[in-house]
Amino acid sequence: MYKNVLLILLTMVGFTAQAAVILQYHHVSDLTPAATSVTPSQFSTQMQYLADNNFNVVPLSAVVKAIKKQQPLPANTIAITFDDGYQSIAHTAHPILKQYKFPYTVFVSVEPILKGYGNMMDWQQLITLAKEGAEIANHSWGHEHLIRMRQGESQQQWLTRVEQNILRTEAEITKATGQHHKMLAYPYGEYNQPIQELLTQHGYVAFGQHSGAAGVYSSLTALPRFPVAGAYADLNSLKVKLHSLNMPVIAQSHSEPQLPQGQWRPEITVKLDMSDINASQLTCFIQGQGAKKPTWLNDDEFTLRATFDLPAGRSRYNCTAPSRHKKGYYWFSQPWVRAKNNGEWASE
Repeated sequence: MYKNVLLILLTMVGFTAQAAVILQYHHVSDLTPAATSVTPSQFSTQMQYLADNNFNVVPLSAVVKAIKKQQPLPANTIAITFDDGYQSIAHTAHPILKQYKFPYTVFVSVEPILKGYGNMMDWQQLITLAKEGAEIANHSWGHEHLIRMRQGESQQQWLTRVEQNILRTEAEITKATGQHHKMLAYPYGEYNQPIQELLTQHGYVAFGQHSGAAGVYSSLTALPRFPVAGAYADLNSLKVKLHSLNMPVIAQSHSEPQLPQGQWRPEITVKLDMSDINASQLTCFIQGQGAKKPTWLNDDEFTLRATFDLPAGRSRYNCTAPSRHKKGYYWFSQPWVRAKNNGEWASE
């Protein structure tokens, strides 16, 4: 009897823990900056690995639908995304993806298309990809730093500008492709709570550039993706991420990524469902400061704070823990963005 109960509990843990790993690409080329690129050979090898190991590659919209309905996803579910809409997606990535019949999403900004930037796809190319199954989604009008206010701009003026930017972009994508997914990839992975609230009001979901699997514990306006480029394009490293699990975060303090002036060592408190996690095995990493063990307040709640000031620009706290009952690591990632000490933004 007790053995049967245990088996039922383990099955329930395995079932409810399932989520999707969302991969984020930019260039698929030998000729573009390594920091935002995978080579055609690397990309081909990665897709072959997904096919050989029976990963469940689904459209991003299917992942969103499941999360919205609080439905668990099948094991080894993957969604593939590209930011910006570079030519190499059409010329190099698309034929490989078509070979494996893998769906994917391209997040595009409209201004580079209208201005005919040479390394960007045009509308006709995007329409062709859309007809062959690609999802075309929102990446803002001109790939702006959405969180940055202009000089002399009020909070309401800034938020209205961001709202018009997103809605205008969505309308242009719908006009050109007929698609209207209400999915936004934050340019640079930057967002804040006012933008999240705005997107929620308009029925949008949004994706960052912080690590982890996306699932029922994720915020619909801060869904994580694993960037695949440069040092993170190595297949052995990627294999671990492909099997990652949605960290069961029940509650979190200080989830606002945009840090107030001078508060450069943010402290977070995170409450977890510990049914599949050992507290002693949870390890955190503070970008630029290495590994750091969290401070446990009780059996299911910990705090984490940087030892030194976070640098100007973007950084993250990452925490991982192996599953007790199944293959894979739970991932939690909290992105941060801060200005310089004088209030100016770091240059990109």
